[in-house]
Amino acid sequence: MEIKNVIVGPLETNCYLLIKEQNCLIIDPGEEADLIEKAIGNKKVVGIIITHYHFDHIGALEELREKYQTKIYDFHNLKEGNNQIGDFTFEVLFTPGHKEDSISLLFEKDMFVGDFIFKDSVGRTDLKGGDFEKMKESIQKLKSYPDDINLYPGHGERTTLEEEKRHNIFFKEI
Repeated sequence: MEIKNVIVGPLETNCYLLIKEQNCLIIDPGEEADLIEKAIGNKKVVGIIITHYHFDHIGALEELREKYQTKIYDFHNLKEGNNQIGDFTFEVLFTPGHKEDSISLLFEKDMFVGDFIFKDSVGRTDLKGGDFEKMKESIQKLKSYPDDINLYPGHGERTTLEEEKRHNIFFKEI
């Protein structure tokens, strides 16, 4: 599976494109649909996944849904555990804390975490829908996964679970 990152909007949201052969899955189309479309090229979009419904993660959602005539997947229609969209199989983890509808998506060793985890930090819990106690529970859940998982956040650079366990103060305190 190939992973493309298209950085969009004034908050520099990471929109991820997962590509398997001619199929593409979009994660968090924040804004700038034209940039995302260009990166997709002639691939067939089999779905759009939203990690959580904050404006900077869904700005291009409706435009892309209409263009590609595809389904939107999120907290409401994905089950915690194993899921499949087209030939993409993945695990969904419910990871509330930054927002009550936050989910993380594990594709083998690559986990897309939205604004749940950032390199050396976590997403804000003081916005509407945020809850620090739930964030702590979500971090505890994540800590049980293998260290070699790559974490792809909604903003900023990629990290690994091992690095976060070592350096992220929120992981050390929980």
